[in-house]
Amino acid sequence: MISGQHWHRHASPISFIILAVIIALALSGLVGGQTSPLRSEDFGAARLEVKTPSVIRNGEFFETRIRIEASQDMSDAVLAVSPSLWTDMTINTMIPAASEESFKGGAYRFSYGELRAGETLVVKIDGQINPPLFAGTEGEIALFDGERRLGGMPLHIEVLP
Repeated sequence: MISGQHWHRHASPISFIILAVIIALALSGLVGGQTSPLRSEDFGAARLEVKTPSVIRNGEFFETRIRIEASQDMSDAVLAVSPSLWTDMTINTMIPAASEESFKGGAYRFSYGELRAGETLVVKIDGQINPPLFAGTEGEIALFDGERRLGGMPLHIEVLP
């Protein structure tokens, strides 16, 4: 130490502020990781509920839960997913598996058979965001009773890097 000079070194408050901002941003859910919102629509003959992430990071695994509650008898509960919603996603599992799967009317269709008034069907879908997907994706999940469309729910999923 040079005589007469005192070196006082302390941490800069700027580094603490930057760390606090990063932690606050992560906890806010604005960059993914927040609880998936529950969206629901009542179509008269049935109620459709979808719980899926609205913001997710590229490469992450995700879970979607779809719940159909029949208000009236349905001869064939059919979920239809627009291809644009699943572009650059890998769908790993759907539990329970549909009795029939097809592509019809511009949508992937999953048939679950008869659903009586008051009965509920819950479908769990596990997937992953593929690396090419950036910015987001949007599409629709629709509910059919056989060939009769009951209604649809538009979805938008924001994908962050």
